[in-house]
Amino acid sequence: MTLPDQDMPLNAQADKLRPGLYIVATPIGNLSDLSLRAVDTLKRADLLAVEDSRVTAKLLHHVGIKRPMIAYHDHNADYVRPQLLSRLNQEVIVLVSDAGTPLISDPGFKLVRDARAAGAFITTIPGPCAAIAALTLSGLPSDRFMFIGFLPPKEGAKKTAIEEVAAVSATLIFYETGPRLVATLTALQQGLGDREAAVVREITKKFEECQTEKLSELIIRYQEKSPKGEIVLIVSPPEKKAQADKVEVDTLLKAALEDHPVGKAAALVAKKTGLSRQLLYDQAMQLRQRSQK
Repeated sequence: MTLPDQDMPLNAQADKLRPGLYIVATPIGNLSDLSLRAVDTLKRADLLAVEDSRVTAKLLHHVGIKRPMIAYHDHNADYVRPQLLSRLNQEVIVLVSDAGTPLISDPGFKLVRDARAAGAFITTIPGPCAAIAALTLSGLPSDRFMFIGFLPPKEGAKKTAIEEVAAVSATLIFYETGPRLVATLTALQQGLGDREAAVVREITKKFEECQTEKLSELIIRYQEKSPKGEIVLIVSPPEKKAQADKVEVDTLLKAALEDHPVGKAAALVAKKTGLSRQLLYDQAMQLRQRSQK
């Protein structure tokens, strides 16, 4: 595979952008959300690195632009990335995803990392992001949040991933697909408790939807018919609990250590108390060492 050459050289030197990597956010639904600066950058690019050329072609057609494109995604990134890097000092390479801001749940960060290591010019043209848009729609706390992305598909790995963030004092943001929605809502309820949450879909489109309810209520809502398309799940932080004193924590840890290894015991007590899992792990290790003397 070879990279395509620029098909329409720019006429005026003053119109040329500085060679390097341009990270351009694209609409997540409504094509009118493409910014003027993004349009200008796309228009003057030498090459677009895209997830799916068919998707990006529709966007370019909407704004009357034709530019060379090459696919850059999970399956070919290791092969294509060196070719892109070799051209950054002479050409304007624009990185876009199918929708939203590049690098969010895609392999773009490796290109940025390697471009920075090579000393190339890098800039970003910010714009739509499904995670942030959904958070603003949900009405859930937005002062502190953590983006998780897609949970692992396998049940055991998913359960572990949820346990790892159960005690995080922040709103949690997940991506999910329609067919897996109910299973993931159920796993979240089991791992986090029946927290308030939001299912957000069709963002910026005609049938935009945001349902904010308890996880148990969302499970009932979507059990009969799973929604189509990609979904953003927003889950509220754990309720603030009174700080447990050391004696109480020791008691909880000792009970947990009777049936579980140190890591699991710390995770269980973290979920109950809202305390740091790492601090509880260290405390559990001390208890285990003292009991073995």
